[in-house]
Amino acid sequence: MTSPATSERMTRLLSLVPYLTARPEGVPLGEVARDFGVPERQLRRDLELLWMCGLPGYGPGDLIDLAFEGDRVRVTFTAGMVRPLRLTTDEAVALLVALRTLLDLPGLAEQDAVSRALAKVSAAAGHAAEGVTPVALSVDAREQALAVVREGLERGRALHLHYYVPTRDERTERTVDPMRLHLVDGRWYLEAWSREVAGVRLFRLDRIDDVRVLDEPAAPPPQAAPRDVASGVYRPAPDAPVVRLRLARTARWVAEYYPVEDVREVDDPPGGLAVALRTADLAWARRLVASLGGAATVDEPAEVAQAVVADARAALARYGVPVPGA
Repeated sequence: MTSPATSERMTRLLSLVPYLTARPEGVPLGEVARDFGVPERQLRRDLELLWMCGLPGYGPGDLIDLAFEGDRVRVTFTAGMVRPLRLTTDEAVALLVALRTLLDLPGLAEQDAVSRALAKVSAAAGHAAEGVTPVALSVDAREQALAVVREGLERGRALHLHYYVPTRDERTERTVDPMRLHLVDGRWYLEAWSREVAGVRLFRLDRIDDVRVLDEPAAPPPQAAPRDVASGVYRPAPDAPVVRLRLARTARWVAEYYPVEDVREVDDPPGGLAVALRTADLAWARRLVASLGGAATVDEPAEVAQAVVADARAALARYGVPVPGA
C-alpha cells in the first residue's frame, strides 16, 4: 500500500515541472517551497529526484533537466511533462467553497485576484460548481465577537476589547484600529493597530472576552504594515532566544508547522530531527514539549530542560507515580 507521504510526494513531483515551466525566468527555492508547503530541504530532495526522471531510455536527452542560478531554479528540459494535473471533483468543490468564503471576509486586500481565481476554477469545475455556496466558518470563534469585529471593519470604526493573554494568564483592555480578518488553521484572527503598544498585533477571536465598536474612526498610522500570514501567524523576532529540540519520528511535523532553524537529521532518536526555533516566550516552549508526550527532548537552553523535567515530575507526583531519582 502506498503511504500518504509517498502519495503526496508523487503528486508534488508531477506538479513541479509544469509549475517551473510556467516561470521560465526561474523561481527562488524559498518561494517554491512555500507554494508547495514543504521545507526547503525537502524541496531540494524532490528536485534531486526529478533529475532521475524522464523518458524511457533514461540517457542524455531523455531525463528532466534543471538549472540552478544562485538561489533560483528553472527547468531547461521537461521530458514532455508540461501538462499540469487536473483537479478532482472533490478538490475543485473544496477550492470553490474556500474561495467563496474568502470573498466574504471584510477587509480582504486581494478581492479582485480571488474573484478571478474563483471564475477560473468555476469554469474548470463545470457542473461540480453548481450549488456550491460559502460556508459560515467560525471555528473556535465566538459568534458575537466575530460579528462585532466585522461591523467595525465594515464601518471603519475603532474597537475596544478585553483580551486574554494566556502566556501571562491575565486579561487586558485594548483600544485598536482594525485592519483585516484572517482565518488561519481554523481560527479567526483580527489584525489591528494596538494603540497601547503602538504596533500591529494579531488577536485570536476566541480569546476576546468582550468587544464593542467605538464612535470614532479607525486610523491605523502609515507604519501599520499588514503582516504576511501565508506561512502561519507566528513570526519570532530575530533576537529572540533559541530553543534547541530533538524530535522523535512522530514529532517531525513540528519542523514543518513552526518556523524553525538548523533542521538536521539525527540517529538519536532513530529517524528524528534536531531543530532550533526562536521564541521570546520560553513558557510556550515548555508547553510545546509537554504536549509532545515524550517525543521531544530539550537540548538548550538548560532552564527550559530543567523546567520540563520539573513539570513532568510534578505531574507524576499528582498521580502517585514513583518518580525516579526523587
